[in-house]
Amino acid sequence: MNQSARSSKGPNRPSHPNRPRIALLAALPFVLGLVADLAVYVRVRDQLPDRLARHFGADGEADGFVGHGGFLAMLVGMFVVLGAISAFLAVRSDFATYRRGLRGLVAIVYATSAFLAWPMGASLLANRGTADGAAAQFPLWHLAVAVAVAALAAGAGAATAGLVPLPDARPPLGADEQAGSGRIDLGRDEVAGWVRQTGSRLLSGTGIALAVAGVATLWLPDGGWVTPLSLFVPGILVAALARACVTVDRRGLTVSSGLVPWPRIRLPLDRIERADTRRISAFADYGGWGYRIVPGRSGVIMRSGEALVVRRANGNDFAVTVEDSATAAALLNTLVDREASARDGRH
Repeated sequence: MNQSARSSKGPNRPSHPNRPRIALLAALPFVLGLVADLAVYVRVRDQLPDRLARHFGADGEADGFVGHGGFLAMLVGMFVVLGAISAFLAVRSDFATYRRGLRGLVAIVYATSAFLAWPMGASLLANRGTADGAAAQFPLWHLAVAVAVAALAAGAGAATAGLVPLPDARPPLGADEQAGSGRIDLGRDEVAGWVRQTGSRLLSGTGIALAVAGVATLWLPDGGWVTPLSLFVPGILVAALARACVTVDRRGLTVSSGLVPWPRIRLPLDRIERADTRRISAFADYGGWGYRIVPGRSGVIMRSGEALVVRRANGNDFAVTVEDSATAAALLNTLVDREASARDGRH
């Protein structure tokens, strides 16, 4: 007899009155970085050549050039897009509820903005006073300064995030989530399976954006093929791996890509101790999205919220964020018990 999984609604994101403030906090460093670089441009505009050096080699020599309009479009586009993504993350995830996740996010976005803003401004100063951008020099010590400034900005961002009043603990599990440690009543000869698709709009959007940016950079003057390929290929890979298929059956737990046949993760029943369902934070618990490995646990993390968590025989946990995880956990526990009973009977 086949037993199909019940459908369920997705987890609700915790609401918090400070979400708008948190979104502004996440986008603010990119606004500041853009304003700072625009201020440098306005200050030295009359001393800049018509052709600006926009890229420099390891020897500090200019090897890529762009006009004033192209430079400003690249500058504004980069900071606006990154600021929008940061605000989106703050609004659409549980960073607004879990303090550790918020501090980590804000530290990263402040560091990223500072690391980008310093070289952009420094490149303008390198072009100042030259007849042509080819004469500009960009010493590598600027990168060391950018790293130092980024570290300081990360600390300032984390400290600022600490001022936002947030609870330190997650909300308690709902009754449907606590039920994951239960069992499903199956006869000895009954066959049951559970299949569910899961995915991440964030990863899909990021992959598509990278691929589109790679195509767009083909039209940059003197852009070459390196930059377009370095954006397009990772973008296609991220988009292809942004969905996963989760299966529980007599073979155990299988997590495979929803669009391509590889990669595939399979945990056989004899390597599983138990399964339950938990509410997790993608950033606070696993440091991000995708296939994640942290001390003591790993997982396929598509979003924050409801997840199937499996305790493996080696003591480590494996998690996959998926809806209706309570049904999956109950069925997996039933199959694990039946496999253990069959092994004991053979002995």
